[in-house]
Amino acid sequence: MNVDHLSWNCFFNPESNKVIFHYVYSNSESIKNAEFVVGNSFYEAEKPVFDYLNSSKILPIGPLLSSQRFGKPAGVFWAEDTTCKAWLDEQDVNSVIYVAFGSLAILDERQFQELALGLELTGRPFLWVVRPDITGKAIIDLPKGFKDRIGDRGMVVQWSPQQEVLAHPAVSCFMSHCGWNSTMEGVSSGVPFLCWPYFADQHLNQTYICDVWKIGLKMIPDENNMITKEQIRDKVEELLGDGEMKKRALAMKEIAIKGVEKGGASFENFNTFVSAIKQEV
Repeated sequence: MNVDHLSWNCFFNPESNKVIFHYVYSNSESIKNAEFVVGNSFYEAEKPVFDYLNSSKILPIGPLLSSQRFGKPAGVFWAEDTTCKAWLDEQDVNSVIYVAFGSLAILDERQFQELALGLELTGRPFLWVVRPDITGKAIIDLPKGFKDRIGDRGMVVQWSPQQEVLAHPAVSCFMSHCGWNSTMEGVSSGVPFLCWPYFADQHLNQTYICDVWKIGLKMIPDENNMITKEQIRDKVEELLGDGEMKKRALAMKEIAIKGVEKGGASFENFNTFVSAIKQEV
């Protein structure tokens, strides 16, 4: 672990870091008074940590995924472009690079352009979520001639139904900011990661993905703090050429899904929580 990546050290100015540190500290103190702490994780994902805590009040009940019965997940504020599902249906199995950086990450314009050129350079189909505010500017400019050169090989949307996309058989990998919800969704779909963290917990989540679970690769900024188009191409090829990485990702998926099924660890933890609520009532 790099101390610069602790959540209270990696915001963008000392005052913000100070606020986050006090928030984390007060939250940790408050937890001492809680009967239970439930979380969107599962025992096998963080086994050494849960074993170290050795606490019956820490209850991982994840991965928490939305059900088709109840529509889109809570907390999704952008309108989903569902036309991408029909486009995915037309792609080969395990062929599509899915690129999404969540609802907060910002790329500067140079990096945004380099990412576009990197996806083009891969020669592979891609589905890219480009929020209207992803560069922090009112107008987003793709590289000149990009759409003409890409044609039908790539699709750009403002937001996607991410769980459905990740579960689609056409998706081969997930280029992600490594937010925890996205991490759990990717793990639950058995998809390997290309990790591009932005701030907060995302750097530590990357450590889990790449160094602990070994189901992803890190994107490494160069001396100019740029992830180049050549690195993007090379990392995609390295990831998709690693059959063992995919096997580990699929094994993680099986463990995650079993945990929330009847009799699984997350299922039983949730029942423990519900039973405690009933007793209080």
